[in-house]
Amino acid sequence: MKPSALLPLLLLALAMAFAGCSTFASRSREKAAVYASLDAATRSRLEQGHLQLGDTTDMVYIALGGPEETHDQISTEGAAVVWIYKTHWQEYRGESVVGYHAINATDPKTGAPQVFYEPVQQSLYQDREEEHLRITFRDGKVTVIERPKV
Repeated sequence: MKPSALLPLLLLALAMAFAGCSTFASRSREKAAVYASLDAATRSRLEQGHLQLGDTTDMVYIALGGPEETHDQISTEGAAVVWIYKTHWQEYRGESVVGYHAINATDPKTGAPQVFYEPVQQSLYQDREEEHLRITFRDGKVTVIERPKV
């Protein structure tokens, strides 16, 4: 196959690899009509990921992307929708012996075969997640922004 014939395949593979990535640029293009209607200061604020009370669901989506979880909430104030954003990481939990590796050797004095067993260790990590932002919408507008205290 000619190198020039590989270029379209390479470009297609790259496009597919990045298709699932949600960036500010891709989200603002996705919600182009909303983004175009915003003033320059609001666009800049959203690009930095800063939210304000009164922002719409589209504005929050442009700034942060879609939530990991959504909850419906009903209270005396009426119905609301809560978007929850989380942080994910792996926590180191130590080392563990997961088996043994056999080493075949010959005794230098007798010439007899010997087998030594060496422990095989593996690092252990635990997947962790923590809620870092909760946004409540009433009538399509942000009414509450909650961040846990650190």
